[in-house]
Amino acid sequence: MEKKTWEIQVLSPPHILKYCKKCGKKVEFTCSGQFRVNAQRRYLDVWLIYKCIHCSATWNAAVFSRVSPQSIPAELLDGFYRNDEALAKRYAMDIAFLRGNGVEAVPPQYSIIGDSFSPNEAVELEIKPEYSLPVRVSSLIRAKLHLSQKEYLQLAADRTMRSIPAQDLRKCRLNDGITLIFTGQP
Repeated sequence: MEKKTWEIQVLSPPHILKYCKKCGKKVEFTCSGQFRVNAQRRYLDVWLIYKCIHCSATWNAAVFSRVSPQSIPAELLDGFYRNDEALAKRYAMDIAFLRGNGVEAVPPQYSIIGDSFSPNEAVELEIKPEYSLPVRVSSLIRAKLHLSQKEYLQLAADRTMRSIPAQDLRKCRLNDGITLIFTGQP
């Protein structure tokens, strides 16, 4: 059985849907890649700044609220002060962080890096995302292997494609990665 790996690279952080006071409706906001650190006596607040894609109104996603500066590791705090791009992207890609701030994330654009193959080949496929992604496995497989929804569902129903550990391939999401086995039997 041949082993293949697909890497999922995110092209840009996900936009979020939020009500914009200036636009007067729910619109998309994009991550600015910058943090705001505010000191209030002995406590710090840290926010990740988002901007409305229509009017550039800003919204601050709370990273830390009313915490002691000593409770934040020095290198992390330095990253906030420097507006570290990788740190901002890490927070912007964290769906749980966004949900904790009461916003809905729009799935990000991504590309699938790896060799395509025929679903009739015997292949062990490992799909590894750069960040945790709530994207359906079915959409990845169908896009890369050029399958229709019906063909994909037939592979899952015939058990010629299965996941390790076993999951419902009609509904499962990628999240932190998945391994699929294609048995190669039609």
